[in-house]
Amino acid sequence: MRISVFGLGYVGCVTGACLARMGHEVCGVDISAAKVDSINQGHSPVAEKGLERLVSRAVRAGKLRATLEPAEAVAGAVLSLVCVGTPSGRKGEANLDYVLRAADDIARALRYTRRYHTVAVRSTVPPGTLETCVIPRLERVARKRAGRDFGVCFHPESLREGSSIHDFFHPPKTVIGSYDARSARRLIELWRPIKAPVFVTSLRVAEMVKYADNAFHALKVAFANEIGALSKSLEIDSHEVMKIFVRDTKLNISPLYLKPGLAFGGPCLPKDLRALCAVARRARLEVPLLSSVLESNSRHLQRATQLVLATGRQKVGILGLVFKSDTDDLRESPACALVKSLLRAGKEVRVYDPRVRPERLIGANRDFVERELPQLSRLLAQSLQEVLASSEVIVVAGTHPEFPDGIRALKKRQILIDLVRLSPRSVPSVTRSVGLCW
Repeated sequence: MRISVFGLGYVGCVTGACLARMGHEVCGVDISAAKVDSINQGHSPVAEKGLERLVSRAVRAGKLRATLEPAEAVAGAVLSLVCVGTPSGRKGEANLDYVLRAADDIARALRYTRRYHTVAVRSTVPPGTLETCVIPRLERVARKRAGRDFGVCFHPESLREGSSIHDFFHPPKTVIGSYDARSARRLIELWRPIKAPVFVTSLRVAEMVKYADNAFHALKVAFANEIGALSKSLEIDSHEVMKIFVRDTKLNISPLYLKPGLAFGGPCLPKDLRALCAVARRARLEVPLLSSVLESNSRHLQRATQLVLATGRQKVGILGLVFKSDTDDLRESPACALVKSLLRAGKEVRVYDPRVRPERLIGANRDFVERELPQLSRLLAQSLQEVLASSEVIVVAGTHPEFPDGIRALKKRQILIDLVRLSPRSVPSVTRSVGLCW
């Protein structure tokens, strides 16, 4: 393909040089004459392992060049990749000036081309940016219609400075946020030689995935550093701790616990986080990340409560009470905390969980109920139908094979609050359904 790359910083320069190595004809665009001259002389304008050689070879082969003129780069190209910076503004917001300037430059060039052109933004931008800012800008300046006269995608990169060339050819995934199918197919074809799972999704999902990636990477660094600092204060080898920690690919480094849903609870996570933070306090060590986890969990539970209260209905049915499926363990169950909050708000609450029998609770499980939810026996219904018949709002706070069939029988007047991400097939089309974080 003939491809234009807007922005010749780390991402743009690496992208352009690597695409040229793949055999594409690439023209880079930048407002810096120094960067453009450097490329055209066969030199990399940025310091990156292996990039100087890659640029030199691509320029000598006639596969890579650079220009100050956007129209020159877009003319004859079928794809433009926007790789400009999005630095922080004064209040922490992403500065989109360079993205919008690139969009204007591309759009002006598109006025005079009949070829179907795809604009793919690789710059990290807040979710909704392409739909609300970039596409309207392209359409207004180009005087053409997105999806009909030209295509648009959000196409995030996964390049780490210092290993970006290796990352380019060995990405963990390829994400294509697509506005139109034709452009998605073009990018799929572009990356066909690269072995990585391809995800074609919406623009907003793709934009959010990039932020989720970077936020999680930052979270991991901060987590490892706080564990390290706490370990040092206790004269523990932090590297030995984390070496063992990361070997657990079933729970620690895995998809588990990374599914949005109800707050965490149970007999382990809350108490152990409290204990770890207490250890840090005794050591006079501040661990703001670890200390904030329980507060974050509490705020998430408050969001669930507010969803129910916002309905304005009085009679609430709760389906599911245990903290984890296939147990009868109620200790620090988020559903129990939800019931307590609704009772304090004056709601009439009925609960059904076939796993819970008050007379069978023993030990710490029984102590927890007697202390935190002593009215449980009065709140518990004997059947799912009893709760459904007496409730204006149904809150699904757990999973059980009975629940989907019961939910299908909901009436139009009833409201469903989904805290567990039900299958859409389980929810009647006439029922108003509200999800916790979806």
